Amino acid sequence: MNKRKGLSFYRKKERLSSETIHEILSWIFGITAAIFIAGVLNFTMGMTTKVVGVSMEPTLYNGQEVFINRFLYLLSKPKTGDVIVFLPKGNEKAHYYVKRVVAVPGDHLMIQDGTLFVNGLESEWVSKYITDAGIAANDIVLGTGEYFCIGDNPGNSEDSRSPNLGPVKEADIIGKVWFRAGCEQLGMGFVK
Repeated sequence: MNKRKGLSFYRKKERLSSETIHEILSWIFGITAAIFIAGVLNFTMGMTTKVVGVSMEPTLYNGQEVFINRFLYLLSKPKTGDVIVFLPKGNEKAHYYVKRVVAVPGDHLMIQDGTLFVNGLESEWVSKYITDAGIAANDIVLGTGEYFCIGDNPGNSEDSRSPNLGPVKEADIIGKVWFRAGCEQLGMGFVK
């Protein structure tokens, strides 16, 4: 049989090896997994808001940006001492409120002589004298899914003491403030 030698303009078809296919599929899986993880992280911890007003000083300052962990309260409930973000009365048109939880469902609370008492004990979360007791001048028992929230600067805070806000419903809570972005004098850091 006589084979022709010389130029050939026809290329032999190359087949993809199983190693190449495996490499391509692993890249596709890796990229898909990275996009999924980025989406989950963005949904749960990618939300930010700015503090409005001086109600949380000295912990947080007016205009300071804070990061919100929305995922945490899907697994657990807010605890006393948590700094939370919520919509007052669920009003979607209002700005987000940033306040500290001082009492949780089932707690009895009352403000007497400028001091907050929770279950008969002086609250460790409000150390400043409270001039306006608001609705907490009388004994309050929090129902299921209700949280009493006060700003760290209670003299300049519209919070659960106000009759137009009252206790915060669990359904209105957006999440927990977990990290503050820097003001020049504060830097960055986790919120305690």
